[in-house]
Amino acid sequence: MEERITSKENPTVKLYRKLSKNRKDRRENGMFVAEGLRICTDAVNHGFVNVLMVTETAENKYPEFVDYFDGNILRISDAVGELLSDTGTTQGVFAICKIPENPSLDSFSDKSGKYLVLNGLQDPVNIGTIIRTADAVGMDGVIMCSCCDLYNPKVIRGTMGSVFRVKTAICGYETAVEHFKSIGVITYAAVIDTDAVSLTECDFSGGSAVVIGNEGNGLTDADAMMCDKKLTIKMHGNIDSLNAAMAAGIIIWEMKR
Repeated sequence: MEERITSKENPTVKLYRKLSKNRKDRRENGMFVAEGLRICTDAVNHGFVNVLMVTETAENKYPEFVDYFDGNILRISDAVGELLSDTGTTQGVFAICKIPENPSLDSFSDKSGKYLVLNGLQDPVNIGTIIRTADAVGMDGVIMCSCCDLYNPKVIRGTMGSVFRVKTAICGYETAVEHFKSIGVITYAAVIDTDAVSLTECDFSGGSAVVIGNEGNGLTDADAMMCDKKLTIKMHGNIDSLNAAMAAGIIIWEMKR
């Protein structure tokens, strides 16, 4: 490994900071950042990593990790690690990763597949949690329409590495819904509506794609009407809505049950 980097003016350090803060820079460079031992290991194992960086503390704490990737690691000081970190207590492991090519909708064409469409979600923590849950239950893919950046560091951290395993595409909402309709996959709008079919009464035996709307406003009437059917999670007591990630988790578990 090379001499330890101690300056915040180092070009790689400056690039990491730009990528961590700005969606425009991520898109222009075709790169994003990841932080943490587990996520960076997953990123390496799935072929996403361009540059790995470890602090002196991490080098001593995770010797097996450092030995395994020795030739491809840049050593940085603990102070530089604190500068790069997006968490309260950093593990001192950082990666600059390449953004993969956006999957074609043709790769979402299993007529018996189970898919999730996220429409207008803006909370990166919600999106990260949803992708992680989709990975856990074995969903066939996630499509993001007008959402916050998939490669926001908070999304990446929230997925806990699932972003490298779950097929995720970005496209327009109408394009996504029409694609599923064209291949015979039933589309469902998740709504708060007493006239909608209860989630537990939905038949997910065939191909299904459920649309989850914006955290604060849900789906517009027009977007909901584009789907074949509407579903709702029946609730008791005084609760009239759920967090988007929680609702998505309940729905996709039911889809795969």
